Amino acid sequence: MLTGRHGSRLDAWLDAADTDDLPHLQSFVRGIHRDYAAVLAGLTLTHSSGPVEGNVCRVKALKRQMFGRANLDLLRKRILLS
Repeated sequence: MLTGRHGSRLDAWLDAADTDDLPHLQSFVRGIHRDYAAVLAGLTLTHSSGPVEGNVCRVKALKRQMFGRANLDLLRKRILLS
């Protein structure tokens, strides 16, 4: 379902998981039901925020490396140059 973008199978999987006798899985299913539209969109749409998240992770790593060593101007230059 995840790798093939088969969002149409989500409802059947949720029903099957909800009838199981596993309380942790049922809790997970309740969480999916709370944000059903986002989960279904993630399983069906081709859009991804992966590149943006990768850039944010890179900037955070640079900030951690430079903490207490330089000012914001140097951080800005390092972000723009890389």
